[in-house]
Amino acid sequence: MKERIQKVLAAAGVDSRRHVEEMVLQGRVAVNGTVQWQLPVMIDPEKDRVTVDDEVIKLAAPKRHGGKPRGPTDEFDPTQRVYILMNKPKGVYTTNVAQGEQRRAIDLLPPKFPFRVYPVGQLDAEAKGLLLLTNDGELTNLLTHPRYGVPKTYKAIVDGELKPETLDELQQGIWLSDTHGGESFRTAKSVIRVIKRVREKSILEITMREGKNRQIRRMLAAAGHKVRDLTRTRMGPLTLDGLNPGEFRPLTPRELKALRKAGETPSPDKPSETPREPRRPPSGRGGRS
Repeated sequence: MKERIQKVLAAAGVDSRRHVEEMVLQGRVAVNGTVQWQLPVMIDPEKDRVTVDDEVIKLAAPKRHGGKPRGPTDEFDPTQRVYILMNKPKGVYTTNVAQGEQRRAIDLLPPKFPFRVYPVGQLDAEAKGLLLLTNDGELTNLLTHPRYGVPKTYKAIVDGELKPETLDELQQGIWLSDTHGGESFRTAKSVIRVIKRVREKSILEITMREGKNRQIRRMLAAAGHKVRDLTRTRMGPLTLDGLNPGEFRPLTPRELKALRKAGETPSPDKPSETPREPRRPPSGRGGRS
């Protein structure tokens, strides 16, 4: 029976349904060797061959009643959901499609790891810290959808001393250019606290509910402060406690329950669902991002 491709690939752990739709429109998905460029795309998980970025995706077969029960020596169940908490080191990429000699987060997992997992959200290669890897597309959607805006906390070491008016401006939101569409957008509200000042540097704690590409670096650069070091320390209820760089562990049932609860709570700001304001140049310092 044919189903929408975003539903099937989300069930297979590729990504959220919304992100799968974006992949299709970007020409990254092929069905039986034919690249798909438009939606809707209907596929039969039992018959069709689907690739994402030229990687064959093992589709979850529909559940059936009866039949031979799975024994202890049978192949692992590809529909089983796994949740890995990792402390990503600097220089590791949060992508499953390597370009050249890039070292990916999934490369830190044990050889022949039996599940295909994907990073939740973006964390650029030069940043480090908390990263969630999973094959649960529905949870990924909850954690990344702008309607819910699960808070994420970062520690940033930046050049210079941020003035109170600069902090207030950044917290209220500033204008940045959209690296994809070319239009400007206003960042959502965030909470920024100065933890410490060391000579000509400042250590900041930043909590935000959105996470566009390299957004923290771009926000601070627009205000005239270059980010020298960036670490994600928290995602919703999850922290890095007990994990050294490069280490990982599965989520506990209690952590998973708390994470789902955080993902199901709508953000009070709903930053990306408000109508986009007309394009205008960023005001104040450093209009470039």
